[in-house]
Amino acid sequence: INLMKRSEKHILKFSGLKDGLHEFSYSIKDDFFKSFNYNEFNSGHFKIKIQLIKKPTILELKFSSSGIINVNCSISNEPFDYNLVSNLDLVVNFGEYFDDSNDELLILPFGSHSIDLDQYFYEMIVLSMPIKLIHPGIEDGTLKSEILNRLKEFDINKEKSVNFDPRWNKLNELKK
Repeated sequence: INLMKRSEKHILKFSGLKDGLHEFSYSIKDDFFKSFNYNEFNSGHFKIKIQLIKKPTILELKFSSSGIINVNCSISNEPFDYNLVSNLDLVVNFGEYFDDSNDELLILPFGSHSIDLDQYFYEMIVLSMPIKLIHPGIEDGTLKSEILNRLKEFDINKEKSVNFDPRWNKLNELKK
């Protein structure tokens, strides 16, 4: 697999921080997602905030992101902007070996001083994507597109063919 090299990594350095609450913010754009070979949206940009609570033996991180992605509608294929908000909680503990097999718990080797956040940013955003994205113009009836016209024609033709067979009329009477 030929992965694009990431030009910048998002590293959170926690060594040297005092116990208590610390806040960090990051911003990511299209290049970030291209580095993961992710192309489910046309473009996107996000602001990510992290609240880090440092305790003597663990770190608690609360990620929150908000951004706008440009996607193609699942029905009409028309592009539109969609507001996407996502959250992630992560506890960082320290142990003999690195272990990220649990989504909510990261174990770093004793003596570690930073966390690479890229994978967490990526998963938080990608996993919050809805399965189906519908253009707001479809829901309020303002979108005009060739594909929608074709779908309406198909629906009308389907209705006509249903009404053409008299047996369907009998079944429709049962519904009433």
